[in-house]
Amino acid sequence: MPAVFMPAHCSPCPVRRLTASLTAALALSAGGLAAQPAATPAAKAPEAPTETAPKRLTLETTDGVELAAWFYPVPEAAESLATVILLHDLGGSHRSVEPLAKALQSAGCAVVAPDLRGHGESRLKKIPQEHEDQSRLLKKPDFEMMVATRGGQLRDQSGVRGDVECVRNWIKKQAEDGTLRMKPLVVVGSGLGAALGTAWTVADALWPDIATGPQGHEVSGIVMVSPTFTTKGYSIGPALATDPVRRTVPLLVIGGTDDRDAVKIFEQLKRQRPKEWFDGRFPKVGEKDSSPVAAAEASLMLLTPPLATSGDQLASHRSPDAKARSSDPSALIVGFLRFVAKGAK
Repeated sequence: MPAVFMPAHCSPCPVRRLTASLTAALALSAGGLAAQPAATPAAKAPEAPTETAPKRLTLETTDGVELAAWFYPVPEAAESLATVILLHDLGGSHRSVEPLAKALQSAGCAVVAPDLRGHGESRLKKIPQEHEDQSRLLKKPDFEMMVATRGGQLRDQSGVRGDVECVRNWIKKQAEDGTLRMKPLVVVGSGLGAALGTAWTVADALWPDIATGPQGHEVSGIVMVSPTFTTKGYSIGPALATDPVRRTVPLLVIGGTDDRDAVKIFEQLKRQRPKEWFDGRFPKVGEKDSSPVAAAEASLMLLTPPLATSGDQLASHRSPDAKARSSDPSALIVGFLRFVAKGAK
């Protein structure tokens, strides 16, 4: 991804600020682009990797839900960057985040995007089938089951495996067969999906080590796009209070121009990482940037593209102006993934 550094005295434009933040993270992951010699005339840009069609998967949870999921493999011509579990918002499906899935795929990510139970093609038998949109009838226990992983001492034989855990198990099997990388594994969620992804990361970290090695702590990074604090009684609050989220796992929070929950979550988390956060909101004229570190050094980042959208719509936004796409959520996420991938090596 091309990167152009901007001097500190540039005009206070949110888009430029955001681009500079992303550039800093990319510079670190690339080994320090700022230290590169002056640019020579650009060679012809390489052709983008040919898009590989997604594959439909059918996974079954321990409570009998047939989960439909879509796998977007790394294009043959691309270098593998990360493996991503992509979780949609309430009322969405893999289709509502497919533009983001394809953007990440083009950047070298293997992406698995499930239709969470009660959404899309993952129908629930307990809900009358005449309800076309089953998501409206979901309750807190349904959300809790989406992220459940527990029961027994051996994770691969656990008694309770919910939606996200089934996706993880499929990824693990592919990794064991040598067709997919398990690391770095990053969870990307929008709206409710951000809360679910964060909660599952916590559940993943709770699995104890066994004689053959660790069973948990598999998540290398979390991306929350327009996260919701509470949805139909299901809250991200308990997950935010745990050590993996408070202190350990790198986090990128992306919010729209008036995303109060995203800001609230970031403000809560940054108190636990007092010297590791970066706030990408541009300070008012005359104010000093209060972030203790640059984006390239932060384990917690808040970035706010100038978009008045939220949830899956924000996650899948693609600017019609190619020059402005460096501040698209997909570009910001790719920059974060490069940052995470470098740390996972």
